[in-house]
Amino acid sequence: MKVPSMAEMVMNGETPEILFWVGCAGSFDQRAQKITKAFVQILDKVGIKYAILGKEEACTGDPARRAGNEFLFQMMAYNNIQVLNNYNIKKIVTACPHCFNTLKNEYPELGGVYEVIHHTTFLQQLIDDGKIVLKEGGSFKGKRITYHDSCYLGRSNNIYEAPRKVLEILDAELVEMKRCKTNGLCCGAGGAQMFKEDEPGNKRVNIERTDEALSLQPDVIAAACPFCNTMLMDGVKNKEKEQEVKVLDIAEIIASSM
Repeated sequence: MKVPSMAEMVMNGETPEILFWVGCAGSFDQRAQKITKAFVQILDKVGIKYAILGKEEACTGDPARRAGNEFLFQMMAYNNIQVLNNYNIKKIVTACPHCFNTLKNEYPELGGVYEVIHHTTFLQQLIDDGKIVLKEGGSFKGKRITYHDSCYLGRSNNIYEAPRKVLEILDAELVEMKRCKTNGLCCGAGGAQMFKEDEPGNKRVNIERTDEALSLQPDVIAAACPFCNTMLMDGVKNKEKEQEVKVLDIAEIIASSM
């Protein structure tokens, strides 16, 4: 799979419709790399002209700012903004809500003003434009799917309907968890629970969230964030008898249905 870089496009005198911001997870995490590949497959199939920064893309600085290292965040952000502005980037699509939130809401204060779209919103736009057409009798026909709201997508940016509208085009049953949308329960990754030990006496939050999802007896737990995906997968693995339940990003679901 050949993915064009901005540098290559500029050399060829071309301008992409979108810059696909891959993110650290989508670049280096083996599980998240599958999400990246799925989204690229969709872009290729619908004929979207896109590019990535490749080695010129660095971390947005989101983890540094959340950890309180404002100096490091601003250094990383300024470097990225310089690269983006040098390429005259106008429109960015990313599959990571953490990258999405930082690029959209925090880079403008440092001079990085772009149209930033989360991949679920972009997929919804492609569906509305008739560019995404699904196969007859896809692998999700008749399946029960429950969707987990990412905090940085939902509470931080009020994006609740786009992921659900994308899932609604499947011939599947979409079932909601008790805590969803504005009342959704964090999987724990955004609060660094992905990287540290449990607090004594507390139930690990991703296990609690996964239990809530599994209580609906779904075939698929859908996510729209690589970190949520990891937390929910770990939660499913914690339940030996439930391992047949799949945790999939919405891009993976759509790519396998086209």
